Amino acid sequence: MRFPFSLTWAMSRYIIRKKWEKNKKFPMVLMLEPLHRCNLKCCGCGRVREYQKTIHQEMTLDDCLHSVDECGAPIVSLCGGEPLLYQDLPLLIQEILKRDKHIYLCTNGTLLENALPKLEQIQNRYLKKRLFLNIHLDGPAEIHDKITNQSGVFDLALNGIKMAKKAGFLLYTNTTVYRSTTIDSLIEMAKMLHEIPIDGMMISPAFEFPTVYSEHQTTFKDQSDQQDNFLTRNEIIDFFQQIRIHMKHFRLTATPVFLDFLCGKLSLDCAAWANPTRNPCGWRSPCYLIGNQHFSTYRDYIEKTDWDNIGYKKDQRCENCMTHCGFEPASVLQIRKISTLIRLALWEIFS
Repeated sequence: MRFPFSLTWAMSRYIIRKKWEKNKKFPMVLMLEPLHRCNLKCCGCGRVREYQKTIHQEMTLDDCLHSVDECGAPIVSLCGGEPLLYQDLPLLIQEILKRDKHIYLCTNGTLLENALPKLEQIQNRYLKKRLFLNIHLDGPAEIHDKITNQSGVFDLALNGIKMAKKAGFLLYTNTTVYRSTTIDSLIEMAKMLHEIPIDGMMISPAFEFPTVYSEHQTTFKDQSDQQDNFLTRNEIIDFFQQIRIHMKHFRLTATPVFLDFLCGKLSLDCAAWANPTRNPCGWRSPCYLIGNQHFSTYRDYIEKTDWDNIGYKKDQRCENCMTHCGFEPASVLQIRKISTLIRLALWEIFS
């Protein structure tokens, strides 16, 4: 199976229950950002720019757990910032697992080797079955180090991946695609990672942060050149058509429906509400990528966000957005045909 049966079963039961209850908008993955502080300043990251004034603020452990309970999503993605810098991370993971959740720990991987002993000490028998380590790699060493603006980052992350896999953790990678990304570079990295072997690769197009570029100082050496590094919608479609052909033998985590969307074969309505983001400033609205405001409660986030005016052809900021955080859940929630559901089940089971 592409994912552990426990994850597939938990999510399937959850979605069926929510549909039965006729809930129109419900969370699937909570994007929990205990902090925005990070040991890197990657050129494609908006957090270190948007939250300059609050970069050193952190959520308390109680606030994190209250958000998990308040939201109720079956999966919690621990991100940031760099979550391995969060002092209470082991206890946070332990308490979330006690709630029968699955966890994606999203990290740049540079601190992973040193963090493994603390992770292995977490008292939960489901630790290595429900905790997914998700390491961000944007290409082989030369490309990844350039994007992170620091040499040696790829090697540190790769070593962390090997150590974590040796320790028995579930290991996935997350790759952001830019205009400068090439198919050959992705294949080179995929071959390297699958020799370890990792459990899967997520590949998603980058999102342009126009307001961030105009309002905040950037770490890019040439701001205009780096803005041009983001793909347009048509370029994303062309590129992912190639990815689908040339990387079909690798263990990609994108659902067939999401890949159809990325390849321009179908349209999906953004379901950003399915992946709500909670950070030190509150519930980020409307989505993980665009931050108009923050709400103090999850209910306010759902009820007061103007969802009717968010998305492609509704908000100009969404023009070139085809990212996983809005459209991966849509690829599951907007299934209308039994044949598509069967296709998704076969993809999950026989891969």
